[in-house]
Amino acid sequence: MNIELQSTLTCPLCGFAAAEAMPTEACVFFYTCQGCGETLQPLPGDCCVFCSYGTAVCPPMQQGQCCG
Repeated sequence: MNIELQSTLTCPLCGFAAAEAMPTEACVFFYTCQGCGETLQPLPGDCCVFCSYGTAVCPPMQQGQCCG
């Protein structure tokens, strides 16, 4: 199984998108948008910002393990 280690986060407020490396064994709970400066947090039910706003979910979720 190939694990994606990069995801493009897209800000729901301004639409700015940035490719970011994902940690393999941790969640990212906060992310500051490089476009508007808004601090993004996971949506209810998601474990991290990559699961909420990314093109790929975080590596633990890709492996079927919730990291949150």
